[in-house]
Amino acid sequence: MLARRGYRVPAAQQVCWYFAVALIGVALLSPLDGLGETDLLSAHMAQHLLLGDIAAPLILLGMRSPVYAFLLPKALLVPLARSGPLRRLLRRLRQPWVAAPLWVVILYGWHLDFAYEGALRSPPLHALQHQSFVIGSLLVWLSVLEPTRRRVPGGLWKIAHITGVRFAGMFLGMAFLFLRHPIYEGFYGRRALEHGLSPLEDQQLAGGLMLGLDLVVMIGALTFFFLRTAQDADRAEAEENLAQHQPGQVGLG
Repeated sequence: MLARRGYRVPAAQQVCWYFAVALIGVALLSPLDGLGETDLLSAHMAQHLLLGDIAAPLILLGMRSPVYAFLLPKALLVPLARSGPLRRLLRRLRQPWVAAPLWVVILYGWHLDFAYEGALRSPPLHALQHQSFVIGSLLVWLSVLEPTRRRVPGGLWKIAHITGVRFAGMFLGMAFLFLRHPIYEGFYGRRALEHGLSPLEDQQLAGGLMLGLDLVVMIGALTFFFLRTAQDADRAEAEENLAQHQPGQVGLG
């Protein structure tokens, strides 16, 4: 459809989309899902990281303008786009000072004993857990990646936003690393031993996965948005200089 309109989706954007879909498939359809639901906390944590921390921002990168306008049927998209209350709600939820605390509440709330083990025992609750992780992450990244624009804009505030969110997650990862007793032993019991890990080692591996990914995302965001902000400043300066030297305008030099 986009090709008929003369627009070719960039290869990098296509890669992001299909990679996100593949990661969702790995998280939900591979043996990782079964291991996380019955035996290993680390497998369940890896599943959550794939869905909420990696696939979600890749989805936004893959659906950026104008692709997002063609993801839903027109009969469904138009009423949603014209809904004033829905647009105002989304505009409010995507604000960093709303999205970041909401993400922290989702992250820590689902890792309380009763909520975490309850989700593992109830398929509908487990599905809700996964969906909330994805939605919370999408809201965090929405204002950063700005998918309605064809090029991801820079902005040093974005580094602070993502760094703050990842730091909040790192504290949870450190708790898994440094606690000296298994948190969810009431559900997993000693089943980690069947996979060559003690329950405590399994929990520490889960915390290490969280910390490692948080560090990678923080470093990646710092590098990308620092460089992109500098590029945007150079482009703005070049456009200003070009405008000043257009015919009929007075140049400065």
